[in-house]
Amino acid sequence: MTSDILIIGSGAAGLTAALTLADRFTVTVLAKGALNEGSTAWAQGGIAAVLEPGDTFENHVEDTMVAGAGLNDRGIVEMVVEGAPAAIERLTHLGVPFETEGNALHLTREGGHSHRRIVHVADATGWAVQEALQRAAEAHPNITLVPDQVAIDLATGRHEIRYSGAGRVWGVYAVDRGTGRVALYTARATILATGGAGRTYLFSTAPRGATGDGIAMAWRAGARVSNMEMMQFHPTCLYNLEVKNFLITEAVRGEGGRLINPTTGKRFMTYYDPVRMELAPRDIVARAIDAEIKRYGLDYVHLDISHMPADFIRHHFPNIHEKLLTVGIDMTTQPIPVVPAQHYTCGGIVVDEHGKTDLPGLYAAGECTESGLHGANRLASNSLLECFVFGEAAADSIAADWDSLPPPPPIRPWDESRVTDSDEEVVIKQTWTEIRRFMWNYVGIVRTTKRLERAQHRIAMLNEEVAEYYQHFRVTPDLIELRNLLQTAELIVRSALHRHESRGLHYTLDYPQMLPEAVDTVLTP
Repeated sequence: MTSDILIIGSGAAGLTAALTLADRFTVTVLAKGALNEGSTAWAQGGIAAVLEPGDTFENHVEDTMVAGAGLNDRGIVEMVVEGAPAAIERLTHLGVPFETEGNALHLTREGGHSHRRIVHVADATGWAVQEALQRAAEAHPNITLVPDQVAIDLATGRHEIRYSGAGRVWGVYAVDRGTGRVALYTARATILATGGAGRTYLFSTAPRGATGDGIAMAWRAGARVSNMEMMQFHPTCLYNLEVKNFLITEAVRGEGGRLINPTTGKRFMTYYDPVRMELAPRDIVARAIDAEIKRYGLDYVHLDISHMPADFIRHHFPNIHEKLLTVGIDMTTQPIPVVPAQHYTCGGIVVDEHGKTDLPGLYAAGECTESGLHGANRLASNSLLECFVFGEAAADSIAADWDSLPPPPPIRPWDESRVTDSDEEVVIKQTWTEIRRFMWNYVGIVRTTKRLERAQHRIAMLNEEVAEYYQHFRVTPDLIELRNLLQTAELIVRSALHRHESRGLHYTLDYPQMLPEAVDTVLTP
């Protein structure tokens, strides 16, 4: 299937790009599962934008730079921050029902922000945004949305019938979940909007499909990746053995929630960040919780907002309140048991301010990228914002360069002539579990060189096993994800071993000090 532009990923970044391009071009959007299964729909918190009287772009820029521990690119941060109000306006126009207070948008505050600037739809902003973007995309005659297409690898010059080593990207090979057949999608320009790599870890707030696919595919095709060691852990994920991956949004702390040690009954952030307390950036809060859990042998700590009026809690956090009631917790009268969990991939494919990667014809936007916005730690609610600004930037760049983008040449079809169906699916499940467990234990919130080397040793062994398996058996969605998961884990560990300091989200006991100069970790294939 050929179209003008191919977009891999149907979340905020992918659909923003599609809607920006569709008035001029034909656009195909591939989703790995259902169209609304990506990370966007899971985002509870909101979108950061300077809208409060007294707040300024400069304040938002500084807050982002402070959270990012100096590793951010100021020019990129300014571009994204200044693009926020227009992004909110476009979403309102698309029908996103943002909370209002009087005639103005209701703004909440989250950790690391100096002002109230989080625009939200109760505690389910992402779901409302996804619905609005999807509705608009489905209604547009130039946009073709194709669910259940699991991308395997980018089609590049190496796959041309007349082989080329130029590295230009022409589209993607993807397996259809329904038929099991591999299809080739080609286009003049391809945008990766595939989300992060959260499922590399045992505990994660990311959806099941967050297996680093775009990052791994771009790397294999020859694009650089940067700062993969900067993996954000959300401080407050519900601790419940039946309910997995349920996030308790940052806004609960923004509206007065306190972190309490269940053994001592004390509010422990006073010892770790006495000024900002629970509103310190996420890396600080996550490490504080991790330290309390390890020091006292706890399974979890308490997040308590029950001192606030019950009506206030129910109004601000209706979905969280309802969900917690199903597991026997009434947050209006009881504390919530929480633990840190992997939450956001701050590193990724290197892109410039136009969303361009190193490879001609390939663009990227959103969580799969490293643009310089987040640096060593993402500031709360800057992530959806990044999707809108960079989705539009990539689209504008493609439109501006259209006349210089050549049409795709004949590409070789997928070759399955030398493989058979697997008779050992259990191998995939076992390896997946093993990766997630050692990444959690060895490459988690607090790291050491010895732990990282152990992880690297395990990855080297698994690489041989997975490569052999991949060569002999027909691709399946699970095998594709496992291959990408392992590739992403390798990039994270390599990057973490390369950084001989503690900065932002990368905290190592062997190098506890921060070096005077902030330098990106850039890996080249």
